[in-house]
Amino acid sequence: MTEQSADLGQLLALLDVERRGDDLFVGQHPEQKTARTFGGQLLAQGVVAASRTITRGNPPVHALHAHFIRGGDVSKPMEYHVARFRDGKAFANRQVTAVQDDVEVFTMLVAFQDNTAGLEHAVEIPQVPYPEELPPLGEHFKGYEDRIATFVNAMHPIDIRFANDPTWKMRDAGERLKDNRVWMKTDGPMPDDPIMHVAAMCYASDTTVLDSIITTHGLSWGIDRLFAATVNHSMWFHREFRFDDWMLYATRSPVASGSRGMGSGRFWMRDGQLATSVVQEALIKYFPPKS
Repeated sequence: MTEQSADLGQLLALLDVERRGDDLFVGQHPEQKTARTFGGQLLAQGVVAASRTITRGNPPVHALHAHFIRGGDVSKPMEYHVARFRDGKAFANRQVTAVQDDVEVFTMLVAFQDNTAGLEHAVEIPQVPYPEELPPLGEHFKGYEDRIATFVNAMHPIDIRFANDPTWKMRDAGERLKDNRVWMKTDGPMPDDPIMHVAAMCYASDTTVLDSIITTHGLSWGIDRLFAATVNHSMWFHREFRFDDWMLYATRSPVASGSRGMGSGRFWMRDGQLATSVVQEALIKYFPPKS
């Protein structure tokens, strides 16, 4: 396996939230500043905080349901307050609330449940080229550095290989696409702790999930005047996985209405097993150029 990238090292450091009490944790922001706290960071740090309050057994994360209340200030640490709702033999439930300056930024319910044998079925993995056959993300940036500088200059702890063109290339080609499919894995090896793999996936799940909303309309991030802010985000974890192995994230948008758009996605392991399902809703507004 390749060496861990500097950006992945930074992500792992961000995920190692500092314990300040039995149910209070503090998370930091990355060096690369954005306008507001990245939603995937809140999901990832929040799920780690919740997991560190589990004291009975070691059930894996089964589901999470998050609501984004307001934008986080990237110049200040984020406090994660955990409420313990249930500690059963095979189940546990937590609520995590992210707070800055005594104001709630984000809240999330996290459910933990032991995996036991039962009925098995799942939809099949889409047929796309393997990640080794696809160019790294940096190749897609060439020629677009000025127009999509926000993405180029962001932290890149996740190795992303598009099985279709990204939004900016699609727009230039005049293409529209209802489905977007990308291979993802961490940019280097991860520790064995399963919660770190869940957290890294949470972080990555907030990228590309909304792409199909705008590619349905032939638009692109960074080029068209678009505003997007996540409203809520849910994930269901069907089986355990390693996120330093390639996984296919296939997303589409079933609806956009009332200045909101919904993106749904699935993570498949390379062997075709469905690992995780994702649904995200976002406030999304398009400001067309004046004629």
